[in-house]
Amino acid sequence: MKGITFNDESLYKEENGIKKFKESKDMPILEDLYKLLKNSEETNKLAIELKPFIDGSLKFFNNYTNIKITNKLIVADIYDLGEENIKYGIYIFTELFWDKIKKDRNREKAIYLDEIWRLIGVTSNKDVAGFIYKIFKTIRKYGGTGVAITQDVSDLFSLEDGAYGKSILNNSNIKVFFSLEDENINILSKNTNLSEKEKIEIKSLRKGECMMFIDKEHLLVRIECSDYEKSLII
Repeated sequence: MKGITFNDESLYKEENGIKKFKESKDMPILEDLYKLLKNSEETNKLAIELKPFIDGSLKFFNNYTNIKITNKLIVADIYDLGEENIKYGIYIFTELFWDKIKKDRNREKAIYLDEIWRLIGVTSNKDVAGFIYKIFKTIRKYGGTGVAITQDVSDLFSLEDGAYGKSILNNSNIKVFFSLEDENINILSKNTNLSEKEKIEIKSLRKGECMMFIDKEHLLVRIECSDYEKSLII
């Protein structure tokens, strides 16, 4: 219906003799899929599942994107989506960024995933968690860096007996831990080679201090911001 096929050339159009990548308005949206599903008895059940995204409480997903994917810095702030909708937003943006990362292997890039527990924790599912694991497993070959951030280590190990959290830890060359409580220290020690001395040190870390795992080296580090960074914060 939109003239898009398995031929990559169908993703381009000509304007004034110049070949350009099609714009968002040239692409299908959820409503186009909904209408097709609704027209068949075999797929009408799927259309019913999509209805909230078309004209219900989630209808903001049924629109063209206004994201400038060519920007050097792209931030997806999905907090205002609400707790029940955040999982959809995170998945959509992560997939969008992943496509961008894979586009050019020679260009350095990084993806930061804050509140990673939403993607690989107990409230997530195997499909989403598997997708995130794939990013950390393969991003280096695309010239990229993946950064996972969470406030609670235990969240990383709450889905599928921690399989996805362990995989991300194992595929991370650098791990940074700030002060942790006993519960999180015990969980961490099961999945890393923390010594008894380091368990005590990581519990007593103060503001601005952390323990870094760089390959096999464990380093205690104090982070101090520069005057320029202070001016940005203020």
